[in-house]
Amino acid sequence: MSENNNGTSGGIGFCGLLTIVFIVLKLCGVIEWSWLWVLAPLWIPLGLAIIIFIIVAIVLKIRK
Repeated sequence: MSENNNGTSGGIGFCGLLTIVFIVLKLCGVIEWSWLWVLAPLWIPLGLAIIIFIIVAIVLKIRK
């Protein structure tokens, strides 16, 4: 029997799960954070990736 394992995983990741938890807590009134911080697990990783990309681009530009 062959096993179909192509290395991809489906489902929700840690940041997605954390976002859902924060949204549920906000809608239930448990936390009173602004929506900016409730949705932070979505935009913080993107911001970090952009910062890392900029740093790598600067380092590569300097090395030339």
